[in-house]
Amino acid sequence: MRTSLKWKIKIDQCIYGLAFKPDGTQLIVAAGNKLLVYDASDGSLLQPLKGHKDTVYCVAYAKDGKRFASGSADKCVIIWTSKLEGILKYTHCDSVQCVSYNPITHQLASCSSNEFGLWSPEQKSVSKNKPSSKITCCSWTNDGQYLALGMFNGVISIRNKNGDEKVKIERPGGTLSPIWSICWNPSREEHNDILAVADWGQKLSFYQLSGKQIGKDRPLNFDPCCISYFTKGEYILLGGSDKQVSLFTKDGVRLGPVGEQNSSWVWTCKVKPDSNYVAIGCQDGTISLHQLVFNTIHGLYKDRYTYRDSMTDVIVQHLITEQKVRIKCRELVKKIAIYKNRLAIQLPEKILIYELYSDDSSDMHYRVKERMIRKLECNLLVVCANHIVLCQEKRLQCLTFSGVKEREWQMESLIRYIKVIGGPPGREGLLVGLKNGQILKIFVDNLFPVVLLKQATAVRCLDISATRKKLAVVDENDTCLVYDIHTKELLFQEPNANSVAWNTQCEDMLCFSGGGYLNIKASNFPVHQQKLQGFVVGYNGSKIFCLHVFAMSAVEVPQSAPMYQYLDKKMFREAYQIACLGVTDTDWRELAMEALEGLEFETAKKAFARVQDLRYLELISSIEERKKRGESNNDLFLADVFAYQGKFHEAAKLYRRSGRESLALDMYTDLCMFEYAKDFLGSGDPKETKMLITKQADWARNIHEPKAAVEMYVSAGEHVKAIELSGDHGWVDMLIDIARKLDKAEREPLLMCAGYFKKLNHPSYAAETYLKIGDLRSLVQLHVETQRWDEAFALGEKHPEFKDDIYVPYAQWLAENDRFEEAQKGRPHRLPFRRQRQDTASWPFLSVGPALRDFIVGCEVFASGRLCSSGQDMGLGVMSTWAHHSPLAAFHKAGRQREAVRVLEQLTHNAVVESRFSDAAYYYWMLSMQCLDIAQADPDQKDTMLDKFHHFQHLAELYHGYHAIQRYTEEPFSFHLPETLFNISRFLLHSLTKDTPLGISKVNTLFTLAKQSKALGAYKLARHAYDKLQGLQIPARFQKSIELGSLTIRSKPFHDSEELVPLCYRCSTNNPLLNSLGNVCINCRQPFVFSASSYEVLHLVEFYLEEGITDEEAVSLIDLEVPRHKRESKWQEISSNSIHVLGLDKTAYSRTYAQDLVPLSLRSHRLLPGLCPHPPLGGLSHSPLPTPARHAQPG
Repeated sequence: MRTSLKWKIKIDQCIYGLAFKPDGTQLIVAAGNKLLVYDASDGSLLQPLKGHKDTVYCVAYAKDGKRFASGSADKCVIIWTSKLEGILKYTHCDSVQCVSYNPITHQLASCSSNEFGLWSPEQKSVSKNKPSSKITCCSWTNDGQYLALGMFNGVISIRNKNGDEKVKIERPGGTLSPIWSICWNPSREEHNDILAVADWGQKLSFYQLSGKQIGKDRPLNFDPCCISYFTKGEYILLGGSDKQVSLFTKDGVRLGPVGEQNSSWVWTCKVKPDSNYVAIGCQDGTISLHQLVFNTIHGLYKDRYTYRDSMTDVIVQHLITEQKVRIKCRELVKKIAIYKNRLAIQLPEKILIYELYSDDSSDMHYRVKERMIRKLECNLLVVCANHIVLCQEKRLQCLTFSGVKEREWQMESLIRYIKVIGGPPGREGLLVGLKNGQILKIFVDNLFPVVLLKQATAVRCLDISATRKKLAVVDENDTCLVYDIHTKELLFQEPNANSVAWNTQCEDMLCFSGGGYLNIKASNFPVHQQKLQGFVVGYNGSKIFCLHVFAMSAVEVPQSAPMYQYLDKKMFREAYQIACLGVTDTDWRELAMEALEGLEFETAKKAFARVQDLRYLELISSIEERKKRGESNNDLFLADVFAYQGKFHEAAKLYRRSGRESLALDMYTDLCMFEYAKDFLGSGDPKETKMLITKQADWARNIHEPKAAVEMYVSAGEHVKAIELSGDHGWVDMLIDIARKLDKAEREPLLMCAGYFKKLNHPSYAAETYLKIGDLRSLVQLHVETQRWDEAFALGEKHPEFKDDIYVPYAQWLAENDRFEEAQKGRPHRLPFRRQRQDTASWPFLSVGPALRDFIVGCEVFASGRLCSSGQDMGLGVMSTWAHHSPLAAFHKAGRQREAVRVLEQLTHNAVVESRFSDAAYYYWMLSMQCLDIAQADPDQKDTMLDKFHHFQHLAELYHGYHAIQRYTEEPFSFHLPETLFNISRFLLHSLTKDTPLGISKVNTLFTLAKQSKALGAYKLARHAYDKLQGLQIPARFQKSIELGSLTIRSKPFHDSEELVPLCYRCSTNNPLLNSLGNVCINCRQPFVFSASSYEVLHLVEFYLEEGITDEEAVSLIDLEVPRHKRESKWQEISSNSIHVLGLDKTAYSRTYAQDLVPLSLRSHRLLPGLCPHPPLGGLSHSPLPTPARHAQPG
């Protein structure tokens, strides 16, 4: 640190106060009873200000620069504007000792001997407070929230903006140590507000806002009169009875005096805002302005840079990793030197030697190795592994770390530059430059220096190359000169240089700075320039270390320019070395391409590896393999390189020149440049032509021209690709054209065509294709998949081996699509067991009367329920259709009866679970028919199948009847008559003597029987039904109705109506309504046959056969189809006087009725022994006559 005096003046008055205007242009001086305004730049007096009548003790400027205030012994405070005009005056009870502006709110604090006041522009009056002692000084915190007051009794009072005391600090000296000056640290970087206190106990102390002291008291050895911080709070100025101003760190470490010692006490000192200028005011009227110059104390070794911070700290910075470590010395740091793992710091009374904890290049932890307790003066300091070297003008001294001087060298001229250039520990070499132009190399273990060379101009900076072969010198004329050390020859020189550094990783590269530019020079190539502020101090790889003002920075400099200079000269290996120092990916790629074109494959491989270009690495690898196999035609290698680079025409020329036109053909073909490829076709080789057309088609396909691609594929004979492309785009016309042109021996493409026809829903074209190649199995599968059953059946008749392939899928299709009803199309009437829930009440022939209707229904059920031994229709021609179209018959024709039964059983179970009891009855009837078929076809299973037949017939009866019961109990309305429901419930009750089938509810049956019996007068039966219900679990919805019915039935007589009693038409016995034997006569045990619609007991008709008619013939006659005569219209239309009358022709109706009735009588049957071992449908049958007849003649 050094100071320079800018200006100095002297007046006849004591200077008690100074204040700089915030912009630093003016200095306000309190001198006598006046304020003097000086120009801060040259000390010229701008204007004196009069307003006070007595000595002015203090002056302070507001932070915004709009006004300043002064306080005087005349007890007045005057507010002045920046235009030097007084605008306000107020008074205190005693002389004003100090004034201070709030840095935020611009509130003014003024303190007299016995009070302090607070004033702000917004207030009309000044609020005043009484302190406990005389106030000597005051200062605001940075945020303007608190005001610190220093008092004569040694107490510090910290108050808020309203003047209320918050903290009281009592100093141990008391009244013997009056507080004479205080100041808050203005730094914004400090976490806590820090108050610096100077008292006349000759101590400097620091406190936090809470009143807690920071550290210990620092002795001053003089009475302080003023204290002031630098703008950023890094330094403190103190002046007083020692007649000088001293500079301290913010921690209170004394650094040295500011300027020369004055002849009288220093009463005030201030720092010019945001600068290193200090104004001093003395008791004898001297006013001076000094500039502080802080020298840069630093050192550099490779990537470690060390420098002084805050005058007492040393910071070591790793320029690569940007790590920093701070070493607190707590004394003024005078010199710094760094070398490898050593760090030397010179303090005023000693030198500290530090070393790294480890040998790790990134380690930043230092520890003290040696302390040399000696006061040494030197211009330059150098540290080695075991020595320190002091430079004193012309003399160099080498000392051990313990302070013992080992050697001394006396130079001919002043030493201007010194640098450690490395070497073994204890034998390091030093590079020394003198003012007379001599450059020497000195070894610390050798007394004799080695003269490297001598030039005519003084040395300012120098550096030696990594291999110690070249020397770069910057002289006093700002010229950079480069010498060959061995020959002493000047290799080149460059102007405008102030510092120079060799690249530690490249022998032929150096950089130098000067004139605001950074200059990089490689070998003898021209200099590459870029803008850079500062001095170059090091050059490592692609990083240049630059010192600008007080900051060291590592600048990343791409080495592109020197690399391209080497490339221009085809010096690929040297260019690669430069690129390794640091270039962009683009530069690496350019280097790789240039080396590849120059057939320098080793360099190209390394460069492409840097950019991770696997494509070119594969190319180089393949070329190297070919060279190993003996290939040596560089034109071919270069042609491959051009092809990879996209220089196709150049590559083709080289291929042709080498006699390898086929390679050019392949290249243009792969690139879809077919016009150029044709130039390299051979003498009409069909294989090459086909290959070219095929690739052209591939190209057309890739550029979304599929139709052109198909045509090219066909012309090239690539039928498979043409078919794939046509099929994917759905072009059926193109597909059929291809299929018809193909020979039937080309099976694979034809099968592909057929597959696409199926996919595109054109089965006729697929069938045509299958027929062309004779693939009948695929044709069958096509008909099955497209459900073209007629064609499938026709094909199956011609080729019985496909029987399973047709009928099994057909059966599954019928079952999955629920097509049972369609199987019965063509019959004159529908079965009552049909899928639609349609009762006989809606049939078109209801007008013939209930007796005839029951006869027709019974005959139809019987006809649909019996098959003759040949499997033909026994009644109305229904079974032939059913056998052909039902899934069961399809399974049967396929020889898979078990699957037929399994499908039906599953359908039946589903119908029962879903409460579709009408469907369940129908499916059970079909199951019984299936069992009957199996019994006829397989004699071994006859008995088993007949038992199942009876069982399924019985279940069909039960579910058919329960369907009406379920609808009655579940639906709000019923279309059945009460008598019908009564008969059905009786039928079910008598049939459910053992196990109850799944889905049939006894509760619903008994509930229906109870209600209908009560309604029809069968009270005894109703009471029995209600009693039975009491023992069952009754649903909540029936509970109330059943309980009410059970009570009300008790009021009815205990007998049944005789009209409801069933009559046995065989023995004429009246049977009870509740028959313990079931549905048989209690006398003759004849099973009752019930109507399928009304469930009344049908009449039993017995007849005799004429002579010559056997039982088999009788059965055949009964099974004959009823002849249908064309009915004449029974309606007559009569028109009279615009009146139209539609009437029924009774004669025609009677004739038609008689024609219909007579043939039906033939369908009556008698019980013929051996004809049929069971009733037609489990006991359900019908009679055409309303009254019983014992004997009737047939015909």
